[in-house]
Order: sequence, then C-alpha cells, then structure tokens
Amino acid sequence: MGTTVHDYRSTTALVTGASKGIGLATATALARRGADLVLVARSRTTLDGIAERLRADHGVSVRVIPADLADPGGVQEVLEGLRAGGITVDLLVNNAGTGSVGPHLERPLRPQLDSVSLNISALLTLTHHIGAGMRARGSGGIINIASTAAFQPMPFQASYAATKAFALSFSEALAEELRGSGVRVMVAHPGATATNFFDGTSAEIAAGLADSAEDVAEDVLDDYARGRTASYPGRVVNRVGTFVARALPRRTVTRLTGALNRKLGFHLAQDTAASHHPRS
Repeated sequence: MGTTVHDYRSTTALVTGASKGIGLATATALARRGADLVLVARSRTTLDGIAERLRADHGVSVRVIPADLADPGGVQEVLEGLRAGGITVDLLVNNAGTGSVGPHLERPLRPQLDSVSLNISALLTLTHHIGAGMRARGSGGIINIASTAAFQPMPFQASYAATKAFALSFSEALAEELRGSGVRVMVAHPGATATNFFDGTSAEIAAGLADSAEDVAEDVLDDYARGRTASYPGRVVNRVGTFVARALPRRTVTRLTGALNRKLGFHLAQDTAASHHPRS
C-alpha cells in the first residue's frame, strides 16, 4: 500500500455526474472522508435529496449546481454558480459522461455529438477555468474519469472510445505541464462498471463482469490520495487489458475489440427508449 499524501478533510470537491453511478459513489466516498462537496448533474430534485443525505450522514457542506453539461450554456451555469457562491474548488472530478453503442453510421448523430460535448468539451472547459484558479493558488487537483476504452479503437463504440482516448491524452499532457506547480492531475480508467450506462439500449453488461461503482470510487480516491497520476480501479484484469492493447499492433487490437463487441451483441444494439444514454 502506498503512502497517503492527500487528506480529503481539507478539500472542497466538485463532482460532475453526481446524481448516479460512479459520480454518486465518488461523492458519497468523498463525504465519508470528510470533504465538502459541490454536486453537478441535471436534476435539482435528485441533487437536493443526495445533498440532504450526505449532510446528515457525514456532517459536511454540500452545495448543488443543476446543469446539463452537454450544453455549453450548462457549463457556464456551473462556472457562474461557483463565482456567485464564492466557492473555491480544491479537487475537480470530471466524471460526467455518455456514449453510444452500435454501428456509427446506423446510429442517430445527435447522441454522438452530445457525447463529444459532454466527454470532451465540458471536461476541457471546466478543467481550463477551475484549473487556472488552482494554478494561480499553487495547489489543487483534477481527476478525469476516462475508461479502459481509452487505450484502443472500439468498433461499435467508436465515438465513445475516441472521447475517452482524448481524456487520457489530455490528462497525461496536462499532468506533465503542471508537474511541480502544486496542482496534480490524475486520470482514472474504470472497466465495465455496474451503472445505468446502457439504459435506453438493448445492450447489457454480462452479470459478474462488472465492478461496483462503490469499489471503483474507493479505488480512485485511494490512488489520488497516494499521489498517483493514473488509476486502474476495480479488478486487476482491467489494467492487464490496457497493457495488451498497448503491446499489440493497433490493427490487431481493433479487430479483436470489434470481435468482442460483436460477441456482446453491440453491433445489433437497438434503442429501447427515446434517448440513448442518460447523462448524469
């Protein structure tokens, strides 16, 4: 076990996508560790309920900023909410994300563009504005939630994997730019996680192959506390898989991933609801 270099009790953390899945689990784990919170998601009602519970259970300050981060206006609402509330963010957790499953050309374009807006543009904008304040103060941290999907092209999840590859490359580059500045950047790569990511489609994660959101959140926060720049939460096979993807030729990896996704039925994924994937 590594040495702990961060104490969350002195931290105000902003978590995006905080209403469900990994975001909710991360917010809960942060509150349990003593961090004050700013929760961002689309539903004020849901956020208010979560905030009330976390305040009662852990005695921390919890503020909410409802916003749809797939909309550039939503990102600005978050930044304005921080300014209006006089909130200084010590730890930014860019967790909110969405993706489309199925053949790219047979899927509606709008959800895929929303995925780019949320997974890339919102992450980039929040990091730029909030990170600038951290840089000026000489302290702070950013955790970007990418995915094991970041390490290889993924047929039938083409746009989603591409957005996560951006998060990986951007995070690694920014971590080096900020080395020695007092601001740390860590990128996390969950594998299959038991969340509602596939709600709205016929795709499913096979039972027993997914980590719990709670386990992922705890591992990510442990890794950040130990000063790591990369986190591979959940089962060991998640990290092993990224090594394989980096060792083999890209064409081979792409074909193998495409074969796996065909086996999982992703090439046949159909909508079962009006929207493709919920945005936290």
